[in-house]
Amino acid sequence: MKSAFMCLAVLVVLSAASALPAAESKIIAPGAKLELLADGFKFTEGPAADAEGNVYFTDQPNDRIMKWSVDGKLTTFLQPCGRANGLYFDLNGNLLACADEKNELWSIDKNGKHTVLVKDYQGKLLNGPNDLWVHPKGWIYFTDPLYKRPYWNRGGMEQDGQHVYLLSADRKTLTRIIDDLRQPNGIIGTPDGKTLYVADIGARRTYVYDLQADGKPTNKRLFCELGSDGMTLDNEGNVYLTGRGVSVYDKNGQKIEQIDVPKGWTANVTFGGKERNLLFITASDAVYGLKMRVKGAQ
Repeated sequence: MKSAFMCLAVLVVLSAASALPAAESKIIAPGAKLELLADGFKFTEGPAADAEGNVYFTDQPNDRIMKWSVDGKLTTFLQPCGRANGLYFDLNGNLLACADEKNELWSIDKNGKHTVLVKDYQGKLLNGPNDLWVHPKGWIYFTDPLYKRPYWNRGGMEQDGQHVYLLSADRKTLTRIIDDLRQPNGIIGTPDGKTLYVADIGARRTYVYDLQADGKPTNKRLFCELGSDGMTLDNEGNVYLTGRGVSVYDKNGQKIEQIDVPKGWTANVTFGGKERNLLFITASDAVYGLKMRVKGAQ
């Protein structure tokens, strides 16, 4: 999940465009077009759907988490929110947040009360937890790239690089599990808990791993020659990458769809709505929706 301050400085605004015509798409619903759901934000990020299909997302520079309900109503769920970036719901329905203000990982209950799950690694500040995924066994995977924020009151990077971490299901043990990437960002895993995708946005590549019985990744291999800010999966195993719109790859790493978004940067994506068939897209100062033939994997 890339910083607005980084992205908007280096990208030009793309010309407005819609997805491929539905007749040509294997994943978009017939006749569906990209729809603006809401705008007027500063920079949107981290969409995550709850069990009912309501989507929570962050307006990070404004330090708030928003809720877009299945009936299309927009409300503020929590403000301030620790400068939350990436979001994901755990197995108990708590909202996990990469709280960028103090480089922490939070758990937020339905009433907005937060608990700090991670505040450092081996006594040193993390770079800034950014994106995360929850394994079916309750393990929490998160990326820790460095995007220097203007609101930080801290020194230089305390970790020896930008890595990927695993927090145990009991929330007591934090383990560094991937340490050979340039700048890990988007992350997602399959519902069966056997496969993990990690985007190295700094190297413009996405990798896929097998997950062992203890949750640690093995058998690293290149998935595609494209990095990503955020990621999601559909129920057919297709992988959705973000940046310049939404790029969709099948499970073999072949590109099958390009969904253009009329903004300079598309930060993240998830599936929401009552039927989990609404592709919910956060892009710069707005959020978009696209009706899909496929549904979210989780």
